[in-house]
Amino acid sequence: MADFVGQITPLLSGTISNATPLILTAVGAVFSERSGVMNIGLEGMMLISAFAGAVGGYFAGSVWVGLLFALLAGLVFALIHALMCVTFEADQIISGTAINLLALAAPGFIMLIIFGHKGTTPTVPNFNNLSIPLLSRIPFAGPALFDQDAIVYIMYLLIPLAYFVLFKTSFGLRLRATGESPESVDVAGISVSRMRYYGVAISGVMAGLGGLYLSTGLLSAFTENMTGGRGFIALAAMIFGRWHPIGATLAALLFGFAEAVATRYGQGFVPVEFSQMIPYVLTILVLAGVGGRAIPPAAIGRPYRKE
Repeated sequence: MADFVGQITPLLSGTISNATPLILTAVGAVFSERSGVMNIGLEGMMLISAFAGAVGGYFAGSVWVGLLFALLAGLVFALIHALMCVTFEADQIISGTAINLLALAAPGFIMLIIFGHKGTTPTVPNFNNLSIPLLSRIPFAGPALFDQDAIVYIMYLLIPLAYFVLFKTSFGLRLRATGESPESVDVAGISVSRMRYYGVAISGVMAGLGGLYLSTGLLSAFTENMTGGRGFIALAAMIFGRWHPIGATLAALLFGFAEAVATRYGQGFVPVEFSQMIPYVLTILVLAGVGGRAIPPAAIGRPYRKE
């Protein structure tokens, strides 16, 4: 019994660490898809942001400068996606796939130019853990929830903020209406293109923050392909969460918990490769079992052309 109790805090801490980049990216993706733009490029946006944040932080010697670089990189790639899908009416899946491929190749090439080698950057500044007085002393959950770095606390704030913006503001109402019936939004005198640009841009910025957490939260360096499919898992979490910020958060926590369990307990009983596969298997099961029954926004993936 004592051993079990002793495992609670590290397991919760591992769940939060694993789920943080997924939550940020999945909640951001809700904005894009609620506006009617499918964002398959989340993986690439996370990856390029993790790289930009690490390089920016390395040369500036400040993790906060790295944060700005990461957000900017996520925004730029999101705007490219929006330009292709909204303005040029390109296929949204092809555009997202192109972004993923570009983000996969670009960091290695740029690292070769800047550092003279590929693979991993030098050590970069990272966020130190900030312990919140009193709250961090709550038994079991306190150290896991309130002895974290700045990005985790930002995530705590962004989840309710995303819910409020989407469901309690006129902006959120317009965004959701754009994803359901762009014709009606257009008749009301609201620019469908502008709302979709907003949705994709928010998605890119939050994916950028999620990517940065990988290179300055979990590690203090960027390594090639370090996202390891987390962008796709975030996409699955968003679908599992029914395109809702709270649902996406809970789904991402489930994936984070599965990864924490696999990391902590898997190695002693099964091969490491098998335990590392568990979150991805869970993703497939979710998409196969829930994805088919989930009802996406009616106009998602459909370009809108003003008559």
